[in-house]
Amino acid sequence: MIITNKSLILAVLALGVAMGPPALAAGPHAHDKPAAAVQLRLDHGKKWPTDDVLRRGMDDISLAMRQSLAPIHSNVFTPAQYEALATRIQARVDDVVGNCKLPEQADQQLHLVLEQIIDGAAKMKTGTGRDQGAIKIVRALAQYGAYFDHAG
Repeated sequence: MIITNKSLILAVLALGVAMGPPALAAGPHAHDKPAAAVQLRLDHGKKWPTDDVLRRGMDDISLAMRQSLAPIHSNVFTPAQYEALATRIQARVDDVVGNCKLPEQADQQLHLVLEQIIDGAAKMKTGTGRDQGAIKIVRALAQYGAYFDHAG
């Protein structure tokens, strides 16, 4: 069986996004340190905490990706739709970043997920590799589900 980018999106969404609506945050303190030095990990074997603002933000990002998956998979998602999706996702990231209420270590971990989402949204706005941007966001959502406590 040949695995395509579209198949990967479907698989990751089935595993990661189905885990529940995600959440995210990164406060101003997270931007003072280079995120590359931090590895995504659990909090002593437990998932990192979230708050309502973060869960709502990730819920919306997850919903936006689920709603867009079929047309992306069918190669009928237009450049304008990619740009609108990227803009919606970036607005949610901005909202969450501006309202961060996580402890510093959780914030640092979440920032790693956010960086992937931001990069994916940026790729969706470019002329090439738009689907790669979508894949990056879907993978970030799966990581979020694996590392952050987001009930429901």
